[in-house]
Amino acid sequence: MKFGIDRLLADPDLRKPLECKRVALLAHPASVTADLTHSLDALIAAGLDISAMFGPQHGVRGDLQDNMMESPDFTDPHYNIPVFSLYGEVRRPSGQSMGTFDTILIDLQDVGCRIYTFVTTLLYVLEAAAAHGKAVWVLDRPNPAGRPVEGLTLLPGWESFVGAGPMPMRHGMTLGELGHWFVDHFKLDVDYRVIAMDGWAPDAAPGFGWPSERVWINPSPNAANVNMARAYAGTVMLEGTNLSEGRGTTRPLELFGAPDVDAKAVIAAMHRIAPQWLTGCRLRDIWFQPTFHKHAGKLCNGVFIHAEGATYDHAAFKPWRVQALGFKAIRALYPDYDLWRDFPYEYEFDKLAIDVINAGPGLRAWVDDATAQPGDLDAATAPDETAWTDVRRPHLLY
Repeated sequence: MKFGIDRLLADPDLRKPLECKRVALLAHPASVTADLTHSLDALIAAGLDISAMFGPQHGVRGDLQDNMMESPDFTDPHYNIPVFSLYGEVRRPSGQSMGTFDTILIDLQDVGCRIYTFVTTLLYVLEAAAAHGKAVWVLDRPNPAGRPVEGLTLLPGWESFVGAGPMPMRHGMTLGELGHWFVDHFKLDVDYRVIAMDGWAPDAAPGFGWPSERVWINPSPNAANVNMARAYAGTVMLEGTNLSEGRGTTRPLELFGAPDVDAKAVIAAMHRIAPQWLTGCRLRDIWFQPTFHKHAGKLCNGVFIHAEGATYDHAAFKPWRVQALGFKAIRALYPDYDLWRDFPYEYEFDKLAIDVINAGPGLRAWVDDATAQPGDLDAATAPDETAWTDVRRPHLLY
C-alpha cells in the first residue's frame, strides 16, 4: 500500500497544482516515506518550493516529553527555512506564519483518538487557512486504532485543545477524513484536498488499521507501538489521575498502577464487575518503577493491557471501557482512593483534568457513584457511538 506522501511523490500529476507555489509542511518525526526518508527531504528533492515548516505538540523533532512543554520557533539549519511551533507561544497559526506559504501540506501520523492534539491542530490550521485564503492538503496516513468507535461525545462548552469538536474519544477516522468532517461541520470556506492512501484496509488482520509492512515510528515520545495506539483511547485518561500511566518506563500508556494498589486484586475486581468489557484483550499484573513523572523512583504494582497477540479481538476490544473499568475496580477496592489528579491540564484551569479529557463529567460521575453499574455507562455511551458512526459515514474515504 501507499501512504499519501508516497503517492504524492510518485505521481507528477498530483504535484502539478503545487508548481510555482510556496509550500509549507506540518510534520514530525513519523512523517517519513516508505523508505524512511523524512517528508521534508523527499519533498524538496522532488522539486517543491518548501518555504516554511510547522510543528505540532512535542515539536517537529518530537523531543518534548509531556503535556504543556512548549516548542520554540527556529530556523532549520540545513534548509534555512522558518520552523513555526503550533505548541509554543501560539496554538493557532499566526498571520505572520500564514504569510509564508500558499499551500500547506499536513503529513502527521495520528493515533485515532480525539484527545491526541494533532486532531485539534488540523482544525486550527483549516480555520486559519479559511481566514487567510490558503489551501490545505492532508497527505493521509492510517489510523492505527482502526474503524471502531467508542466513548462519550464532547459536550457543548467543553471544547479545548484536546477536544476540537463533538466526536467521541475513539473516532475511527483518518486525519484526511476528519478534515472533511471539520470543513462540513464548521462550514469552513477553504480549499481542502486529501491525497488519499492506496490500499489501506482498516479491517484486515493482523494490523487492523496499521499495515504490518510499514515501520512504526513514534509520532510523539510516548507513542511507542501499535499496542499503545490501540489502548490509548482508554489509557490517556490516566493523565487525569494520580495513577501512573507508565511515563518514565519503556511502555508508557499501555499500563496503569501505583505503589499503593494490589494489581491482582484490581484485575480480579475488573473481571467481577464487567467481564464483558474485557473481551478482546488480556490483562497482566506487573511491577514497574518510573524513572520520572508520577511516582518516580517508587516501586509500583500495575496492570498491563495487551491488545495484541493471538487472543486480540479487534472488533471486541473496548479500550475506553477497559480503563473506565480499571478506575471502577480501584474505587470499589479503595473507596477513599485519591484517584482524580487536580492540576491544570492543557491550559484548562477551572476543570478537573479527567473531565477535560472526557469532554464532560460523565465518566468521572459513573466511576464515583457506588450504585452505578456497567449497563449505566453503556446506556449513556451507546447512543453517542451510534450517532457518530452515522455522522462520519459520508466523510469516509476507505
